[in-house]
Amino acid sequence: MISTSPAYPMATQADVRRIALSLPAAEEAGDRFAFSVPSKGKLKGFVWVWMERVVQKKPRVANPGVIAVRVANLAQKDLLLSANPTKFFTEPHYDGFPAVLVRLGAVSVADLKVLIAEAWRCQAPADLAQRRQKR
Repeated sequence: MISTSPAYPMATQADVRRIALSLPAAEEAGDRFAFSVPSKGKLKGFVWVWMERVVQKKPRVANPGVIAVRVANLAQKDLLLSANPTKFFTEPHYDGFPAVLVRLGAVSVADLKVLIAEAWRCQAPADLAQRRQKR
């Protein structure tokens, strides 16, 4: 469950990295701040830095204060977005895609653990997710 009251300390990219890499088979991309898990022969992203459109018609720019986190489905996305717009938001680029944008300065490390573990579970192969759940 994601907390609704402010909790400290707030999350950082270092927390994201530590939590993501603690999950079975998780890998960090070599060329950007992104984490994935192998599934069916492909890497499936579960958390990554938000590439913000700062200037129209120019390349997107990494915003280190915001991450994109995979969610199970669009209903879960809508639930998170409506539950706390201070923490969670979206943009047109993510319309119809099961991921939410998360302001690191607005979430606690405890929130982040839940979000990233759920994101990993969405992308991990079933056998790997089941083994982690049995721990």
